[in-house]
Amino acid sequence: MSRLSNEKALNLIKNAPLSELGRMAFAKKQELHPDKITTFVVDRNINYTNICFVDCDFCAFCRKVNEEDTYILSFDEIDKKIDELIAIGGTQILFQGGVHPKLKIEWYEDLVSHIAKKYPQITIHGFSAIEIDYIAKISKLSHKQVLLRLQNKGLYSIPGAGAEILSDRVRDIISPKKIGAKTWLEVHKAAHEIGMKTTATMMFGTVETDEEIIEHFEHLRNLQDETGGFRAFILWSFQGANTKLIQKYPQIKKTSSNRYLRLLAVARLYLDNFKNIQSSWVTQGSYIGQLALKFGANDLGSTMMEENVVKAAGASFRMSGDEMIALIKDLGEIPAKRNTNYDILEKFD
Repeated sequence: MSRLSNEKALNLIKNAPLSELGRMAFAKKQELHPDKITTFVVDRNINYTNICFVDCDFCAFCRKVNEEDTYILSFDEIDKKIDELIAIGGTQILFQGGVHPKLKIEWYEDLVSHIAKKYPQITIHGFSAIEIDYIAKISKLSHKQVLLRLQNKGLYSIPGAGAEILSDRVRDIISPKKIGAKTWLEVHKAAHEIGMKTTATMMFGTVETDEEIIEHFEHLRNLQDETGGFRAFILWSFQGANTKLIQKYPQIKKTSSNRYLRLLAVARLYLDNFKNIQSSWVTQGSYIGQLALKFGANDLGSTMMEENVVKAAGASFRMSGDEMIALIKDLGEIPAKRNTNYDILEKFD
């Protein structure tokens, strides 16, 4: 079977009936996951600082250095959060901050080393490509040198945050100080080259065109062809409350569930070299999060013991592990708790 072309993918986004897209994406999911297992992970987002100089218009979380409510978490504060995660059976921390203008590689090495030594059972999935790029610049190192040094201290993988839309036209509008699409891809490629797996993301619903969405998919599929280093793809919609972007572009409207499911289905069909696609119940809510499992997603993502960035922009959905298990069973699939590597830790038949 030939790959989905850019032209066909664009036509599906623009014209295909939603029900037909769902049928096609679900069939592709079953081909990749015939065992009917749908996974989730118990983890916690830890934002080690909210200080950031990048100043993205779509972000309501980060603060500038001199603002009153800024913070950098102490190691003791981070330990407490990890202790709370372990108490509920968690296995992973998603570790991200703002891009702090003064923190160099040594600070990050000390942090990762501290966590890895004190909590060897916890997987550290952390630091976006934007953070890695800035650490490299301020520390006068290459991306690969930064990644190797952090890997040697215990960093397991890096998340796909900061991709937004991999089109520099869009990035110049919504996050002009952030790295370009080429650099985002270079950081992930560098990680893959040292054996470090990563995830890929897309945030839609700002000023991008359908063609730029396909451009984003194409960048990811090409790099995955080259390295095989992406574990999963996560798609979510822009959350606009409290953001400067909505003030600048009031014509941006909240995206519909139809649009989310449509793009998710096309992603499942186009990204044929990605085994795993997550449902974004954090931005869509539990019902659409469940429905996403019929549109190509095979993973419900994280139980999100803590989430601050999306919450600051107006979305505050929450879901427990028990709720995830019930939603998955309701669709006739088998729920399973996984780790960062998508290894099954426990099934709930």
